Amino acid sequence: MTPQRAPLRVDRVETGDQAILTTSRLTLRPLRRSDMGLIDLYAGDKRVALNTPSIPHPLPPGATDAFVTRVMAGEGEDTVWAMDATAAGLDEIVGVVSLKRMDRDQWEIGYWVGPAVWNTGLASEAVTALIEANPMNARQIFGTIFQDNPASARVLTNAGFDYIGDAETFCVARNAVVPTWTYIRQMPASKV
Repeated sequence: MTPQRAPLRVDRVETGDQAILTTSRLTLRPLRRSDMGLIDLYAGDKRVALNTPSIPHPLPPGATDAFVTRVMAGEGEDTVWAMDATAAGLDEIVGVVSLKRMDRDQWEIGYWVGPAVWNTGLASEAVTALIEANPMNARQIFGTIFQDNPASARVLTNAGFDYIGDAETFCVARNAVVPTWTYIRQMPASKV
C-alpha cells in the first residue's frame, strides 16, 4: 500500500499590499488558511449568523474554505482583515472586518466578532483602527446594522459614524428581510 499525500493547494494569494494595522489588543491582518478553523467555529454560531446578512446557518460544509480561498485570491469587491487578538492573550482570530467597494470612492464596512468577545470593545477597536487608517482612501464609508442589534450600532457610532436612515436587508440565516439602520462616515484623505 502506498502512503497518500494531502493535495497541494495552489491558491493565488493577493494580499501582499493589504495594510496591516495594529492596536493595543489587535492586529488587523490578511486572512490565511490557518484561520479557517476559528472562522468556522465563530461564523457557524447561530448568534453570529443571525446578525449578518450573508452568513447562512447552519454553515454549509466548505463555506469557510470557499470564503477564505476567495478572499486570499483577491476575488470579489471586498478586502477582509482578520481580527488577530494574540496580543491580548486571546485567539489568533476573534472576528473579521471588511471594506466592500461601492462607487465613487465609497465603501461599506462589515464586521462580526465571536460571542466569546462580545462587549469587550474589540469590535469598536478594530473598526476605529480601520477607519483611522483609511487604507482604501475612501471618501465615505457606509455601515448597515440590523435594528435588533444595537451593540453593533454602538460600534459604528463609537467610530464616528452618523445615522442617516432606515432600510431593509435580506438575512440568509433568518431567510427574511430585516429592518436596518444605515450609517455614514465622511473621511479625510488616507494616512496609509
